[in-house]
Amino acid sequence: MSDAASTRSAGIAEILALAPVVPVLTVEDPKSAVALARALVQGGLRALEITLRTDRALDAARAVIAEVEHAVVGLGTVLKASQITAASRLGARFAVSPGYTPTLLDAAAGEGLPYLPGAATASEIMVLLEFGYTYIKFFPAEALGGIDALRGLAAPLRSARFCPTGGIDAEKAKAYLALPSVAAIGGSWVAPAERIAKGDWASIEALARQAAALRPATAIGC
Repeated sequence: MSDAASTRSAGIAEILALAPVVPVLTVEDPKSAVALARALVQGGLRALEITLRTDRALDAARAVIAEVEHAVVGLGTVLKASQITAASRLGARFAVSPGYTPTLLDAAAGEGLPYLPGAATASEIMVLLEFGYTYIKFFPAEALGGIDALRGLAAPLRSARFCPTGGIDAEKAKAYLALPSVAAIGGSWVAPAERIAKGDWASIEALARQAAALRPATAIGC
């Protein structure tokens, strides 16, 4: 693995080590995003993935970066190289994609931005490992077979570490984190839309504390 690839892997490793759960956030209002981020960070979840699924996502990310101390903000649902560039210029600390393309890999390398690409098959994971990406988003986790599928993939692909995301809730989280190949999990259950709408930040902070108390298994073969 090249030094550059090692640096990228190390950057994502450090971010995923901050807490066992990375909140996956779809936000409409920058002001709500700041209050939401504060609640999550106070609850112990510092790495926050703000998805590019709304028109105000970049504004929300910019506000959180500027106003929420200790938040480590990344952009998610990154589909184009221009979004990698936007993330870097915005001051985001990482980027996440549901899959990957050669163009995205090149853009992340060019920007020096820690990048968590997604994969769903053994072939995709093998390609990412060849490029030096040992930390990989497994998405959509539950739809792809969940824990059994991830366990099957991890057996031959022992150098890969995963951040499974998609369909995981509080009840399933602990079982995922018990897998040695799992570094952290991504989830939206810590920030329910109805609680955001009500401004119920106290209950979101409580959900974050519960999630932060979970712990991944010690990695083996990595």
